[in-house]
Amino acid sequence: MSPCEKLSYTLPRRISTMSAAFFVCLLLWCLQTNAVAAALAPPESLTLITLNTNYTLSWDWDPSFAEGHAVDFTTQYVAKFKLRSKKKNPVWETACEKTSHRSCDLTKLNLFYLGIYVLRVQASVNGSVSDWTMKEFCPDKDAAVGPPSRVELSPAGSGLDVIISDPLTSTNSSMKDNIQELYYRILYWERSGDIQALETQTLDSKATIVTLSDLKAWTWYCVSIQSRYDFFNKSSSFTLPRCMQTEGPISWWQIVGYFLLSLVICFLFVAVVLCSSIWFFKTVKATFYPSNQLPTHFQYLCDSFGSDIPRLLTPDSDSELLCDKVTVCQEPPVLEIHIPPPEALPVPPSDSSGRHSRQGSGGSGDSGVYSTGCSSGLRQPDSIQLSSGDEDSGQGFLDLEQVKMKDMAPELKTRLLIADEGAVDVCV
Repeated sequence: MSPCEKLSYTLPRRISTMSAAFFVCLLLWCLQTNAVAAALAPPESLTLITLNTNYTLSWDWDPSFAEGHAVDFTTQYVAKFKLRSKKKNPVWETACEKTSHRSCDLTKLNLFYLGIYVLRVQASVNGSVSDWTMKEFCPDKDAAVGPPSRVELSPAGSGLDVIISDPLTSTNSSMKDNIQELYYRILYWERSGDIQALETQTLDSKATIVTLSDLKAWTWYCVSIQSRYDFFNKSSSFTLPRCMQTEGPISWWQIVGYFLLSLVICFLFVAVVLCSSIWFFKTVKATFYPSNQLPTHFQYLCDSFGSDIPRLLTPDSDSELLCDKVTVCQEPPVLEIHIPPPEALPVPPSDSSGRHSRQGSGGSGDSGVYSTGCSSGLRQPDSIQLSSGDEDSGQGFLDLEQVKMKDMAPELKTRLLIADEGAVDVCV
């Protein structure tokens, strides 16, 4: 019998003066409290949704017990070995506190994979709480293992290389760190349009790189892989099929073709590099060392002897240090000699022998030939004269234009040869 029921029986006997109204109110309050305590039921059907190291605890609860009030749930956990300790009461850790959701994420707790834990959930409505519902959880035993995180195929001659990536934990590490005995079941088959004629083959391996060698050349094959753990009889779902065509032996003409192609590519590369180098060298040389040189009489305007870069002379620069004395010479005159035609010349007298007369070496008269030497005792004439045996007739024999020899260049020499016997020599 509850305390309120005992009070309802003893109260009329002990207190005779209490009014009936107070007794009725007290009785109704006790009955309402017992009804609410009996109506708040604990959560039911605790279930763990797991994959590798991702854990989520979920439960069921009938909302009719709340009678329109908001309901909250609290989830706690503790290691199982702490419950067996007799020295002190275990300390429960709170995973989710007063949440309205009917699930609690346990992944963030980083539970030890080989440990055993006790989980409990409680409901609370308007200050009233229900009893705890407990569940034992061991990740190594209860957590599901996932398929490989990635599968790749690559041809290996007439076979296929299968590259497997391990399942990953919540921290992106390999699940083999937690399950050392994890291995893979490889399912492969020849791709064909006829599903009924499909023949699958199976291969188990703990390695992450597996070669399928018993395949046909130049044929399409599909591969699907499953993760397995036999100690607790765990197996994952198969991955989506991946297909690839195998290859065959390489023929000799393909080898020769690849070799020739590589030679052509190398030749073109070397030719391009060589032509580019020559063009660059010529461009640099033409820029800094041009082939067109400055004239000699302009090189004194350059920075230094032999340089091709001209510069302007500043007013304060010493011109005497940069150039030599420049002498400007007038163009020398051209000597013109006018010779009359032969019929205009007088015929000199001749002797009986028919030859022109010559004055002997013993004569006192003028010689028929003017002196050709430049003697110091003779005055250099200002004009050029032609002479024969007679002095008077010789003055009119040839009339030349007077030429001042001092205006001529020092190296100029002129020689006139006239007729058979007569000759005029000019010495400068």
